[in-house]
Amino acid sequence: MPELPEVETVMRGMQIALQGRVIQTVIIRRHDLRWRISADFSQRVSGRKVIGFRRRGKYILMRLAGNLSVILHLGMSGRIILDSSGPPAPHEHVVFVTDDKKRCAFVDPRRFGMIDVVPTQAEDTYRLLSGMGPEPLEADFSPATLQKSFVRKNASIKTVLLDQKVVAGLGNIYVCEALFRARIHPDTPAGILKKKQITLLHSAIQTVLTEAIAAGGSSLKDYVRPEGGLGYFQHAWKVYGRKGLACPDCPGPPKCAGVQHMTQAGRSTFFCPLQQEKR
Repeated sequence: MPELPEVETVMRGMQIALQGRVIQTVIIRRHDLRWRISADFSQRVSGRKVIGFRRRGKYILMRLAGNLSVILHLGMSGRIILDSSGPPAPHEHVVFVTDDKKRCAFVDPRRFGMIDVVPTQAEDTYRLLSGMGPEPLEADFSPATLQKSFVRKNASIKTVLLDQKVVAGLGNIYVCEALFRARIHPDTPAGILKKKQITLLHSAIQTVLTEAIAAGGSSLKDYVRPEGGLGYFQHAWKVYGRKGLACPDCPGPPKCAGVQHMTQAGRSTFFCPLQQEKR
């Protein structure tokens, strides 16, 4: 599933192509995505000017004139294609056509993504966004925020950070990478972390996300940028997907067995046992 950096990259691509344009029409080829697209979606959206964009967690919000917002989630395999011509791509379910004849197409082979429309003032109370935690790159996300959310939590720090009610938008790849940079073992109970560790973790989360966004995200399986290019942050992974290899900060075998893999809550976790010693 695309995580915060990938979603941010997609949103920025859509913003460049669509902001200030009028959505002339919406073509819906399939209504049955993860949740059914409403029958009046095209009617409500067509003819409106795109006035801005916002990302909330892993959701893209396209704000339209007339106080409406389109909410988009890419799901497991969804992607956005921006072009001006050519035949429909396979699994192209929804297409926004602008007044300058550009196409913004939502492609989703597995149909786990979703599209909906809500009043703009109701974005934060929308059923999928309400209760979401702070944005990790915004001012209200601080070491103190993290520390408060960890109190009395016995679950592993890896599992806690994947909870969207704790931090919005974090996913498996970037949690693994942030924990490595903070030198915290992913199985450590969140509630026992010291203030210094939490401060390091906060900094690591922000740094890894900022670097990933600058690289256009990580291209893994289905993810490509809206203009068709790949993200490059996968080349900067220090532990994720590197089982058996030496991390950048230790000598590897025989002094260290290299990056290790384990499963937590059904998700793959990668860590260096030497740099992230369990305490």
